[in-house]
Amino acid sequence: MKVVVAGGSGLVGSRLVTRLSQLGHDVVAASRRTGVDTVTGHGLDDALSGAHTVIDVTNAPSFEDPEVTEFFRRSTENLLAAGARAGVSHHIALSVVGTQRLQGSAYFRAKQVQERLVGNATVPHTLVRATQFFEFMATIIPPGSGKDIVHLSPGTVQPVAADDVAARLAELVSAPASHAVLEIAGPDTFHLNELVQWVMYSYQDDRPVVADPAAGYYGAILDDHTLTPGPDAVIAQTHFREWLEGYLSGGIEIPHVHHPSPIAGVR
Repeated sequence: MKVVVAGGSGLVGSRLVTRLSQLGHDVVAASRRTGVDTVTGHGLDDALSGAHTVIDVTNAPSFEDPEVTEFFRRSTENLLAAGARAGVSHHIALSVVGTQRLQGSAYFRAKQVQERLVGNATVPHTLVRATQFFEFMATIIPPGSGKDIVHLSPGTVQPVAADDVAARLAELVSAPASHAVLEIAGPDTFHLNELVQWVMYSYQDDRPVVADPAAGYYGAILDDHTLTPGPDAVIAQTHFREWLEGYLSGGIEIPHVHHPSPIAGVR
């Protein structure tokens, strides 16, 4: 089966391409690195020719309006249109748990645009929302050094490993389009400030962390339900402590920490 992974060079996309190849699928990693631009549409028709399934794990290069909204609108419209022309049987799109509750953030407003486009598409589709990735906890660390106090939200999070999300997406390739919204989350819940502090310590960053309910999460205020999944979510197997041990031992690659950082958990 031919499967096109849009954003196939990214954190989840690269893992997904590997998994699908191991399962025997004919996989195309569609990204600007491979000559495919979902925003302009360049190379899309060739990439999708003969494809059974398209999996969209693309991400915007900018997280500010209007650029982020323009990216997700144009990229999603182009993927859906190219999929319709190619007769694609299943369009799978990856989004984020809590998107509809985080509309104070430009990024999540843009993801809501993407979700609506997929939900209204004539191409058979499935929308998958994942919680924040373990790999992106480091991107929440604010810049600074010394004894600067770090204010972080104590809102509840239930993060998941990128490998587990890739595995779930790979499973859906063999399933019919559900025209539904599915969720996946990690097995454990944490307070965001505590989780990020663990990662800070792994970077030997010993700045004091204060739990501040008024601390913004990229334009939004969190509570204990904003970033947590519903009761029907698939619960992944990898625990954060196991993942962190793998990272500290050098067995897991984590994105480079840079500032300003993108939304945590966004692929």
